[in-house]
Amino acid sequence: MIKNIAFGAFLLVSGFFFAQNTAMTGTEAKAFVTKVSSETQQIKTLQSDFTQTKKMDFLDKNIVTYGKMSLKSPNMLSWKYTKPYQYSIVFKENKIFINDQGKKSSVDAKSKTFEKINKLIVGSSNGKMFSDPEFIVTYFKSSAYNIAKFTPKSAQLLKYIKQIELYFPKNESTVAQVNMLEASGDTTNIVFKNTKINAPISASEFSL
Repeated sequence: MIKNIAFGAFLLVSGFFFAQNTAMTGTEAKAFVTKVSSETQQIKTLQSDFTQTKKMDFLDKNIVTYGKMSLKSPNMLSWKYTKPYQYSIVFKENKIFINDQGKKSSVDAKSKTFEKINKLIVGSSNGKMFSDPEFIVTYFKSSAYNIAKFTPKSAQLLKYIKQIELYFPKNESTVAQVNMLEASGDTTNIVFKNTKINAPISASEFSL
């Protein structure tokens, strides 16, 4: 359950877009990375509602959940699922804190796969994810989005994730959608809406 939430939460990050995507040129990719990296340096907090859709081979229907994501620089991240169940996961101080419908626990995230995923999510708000040594990054574009695709380098991470896609609306520097393809073949799609940048966030958002 923890793996599904941690990875599904980035992860984002899945009903994939079938629109035609084309590879960016080297010049386009450099300009895109420079723009996002520069503009996201000003982001101190980020809040967004999200809808997560998970497609699993052995289920006829997709699993759809709703919740709220809160991020505070430099490294605090909260995912709170509110419907159809309540489940919260907070990344803070190199630990993962979990509240599963009232049952609380914590996991040491340091030097584990969870820590790498957390770093990539936080990096999406400050542009640092493009230089993450754990991933090979390729860049694409469609009529509506600039797309960064992350492929894990390590065999350890490839056991869980084949690829993560971040979708940036044209002329915007924050992620609007995350798609993830897991090693099992399952997909996770997260769509963000009602995003607020640099609005005050209560400390209670990062407490369980």
